[in-house]
Amino acid sequence: MLHLTLVRHGQANSDARDESSYDQLSVLGHQQARWLGAHFNAANVDFDQIYCGTLRRHIETARGIVPTLKSELIQDPRLNELEYFTLAQLLYQQQGIAVPTDRDGFCQHLPMLFAAWANNDIANPPESYHSFESRVGAALNDIAAAECPALVVTSGGVIGMMMRLTMGLDLTHMTRACLSIMNTSVHLWQPLGPALTLTQFNAVPHLDHPDRADAKTYL
Repeated sequence: MLHLTLVRHGQANSDARDESSYDQLSVLGHQQARWLGAHFNAANVDFDQIYCGTLRRHIETARGIVPTLKSELIQDPRLNELEYFTLAQLLYQQQGIAVPTDRDGFCQHLPMLFAAWANNDIANPPESYHSFESRVGAALNDIAAAECPALVVTSGGVIGMMMRLTMGLDLTHMTRACLSIMNTSVHLWQPLGPALTLTQFNAVPHLDHPDRADAKTYL
C-alpha cells in the first residue's frame, strides 16, 4: 500500500545565522536520527524507497535513520528547504524587520516573512514563493506516483508546504504548522479516495521516553 513517511531533519546548528552554518546536525541531531532508526527497526517499519534533499542535514539524518541503506538514497533538490536566513536578511535590508535571535522572535518573524515572500514584497529572493510551492508539489507528485512505501527526509518548510497542498491550508495556518514541527518528527500521508491525506502529524515516538524529554527540539 502506498504511504509516504516524511521526517524533518535532526537538530541542526541552532546558533547559526546563515544557510551554510546552519546546514549541519548537532550532536543531539545525530542521536535523534539514530533513535528514530532504532524505533523503525523495532516496529518492523520498512521502506521501498528512501528520498532526501541534497542539504547536508538531510543526508546526515537519512543515513542516521538507515545506517546501512538497503536501497539507494535518492537525493532530490526539490526537497530542499527555503533559504530562510537569506530571505530574513533581505527582509531586514529592505524593510528593517530585524532577524530574530531566539525561538519566540522566530515564531513572530516567520509569518511576516512568509507573507512578504508570497506577496512578492521581498526583492530579488533566491527563489520565488511560487517556485518553492511548485517544486515541492512536483516532488510530492513524483514520489507518490511510484505507489510504494517511501521515506522522505526533508525540512519543516517543505513538510508545511505539503500540508498546504494536500489539505488546502491558507498561508497563516501553514506557517503555524511549520512552527510546531519538531526535529526528526514523523508525518504520514496515505491515499484516502483519489487524493493523499495527512493521517499522522508531528509524531516523535522515539523521543517519548522519560530520559529524552530534553531531546524534543524545534530549532
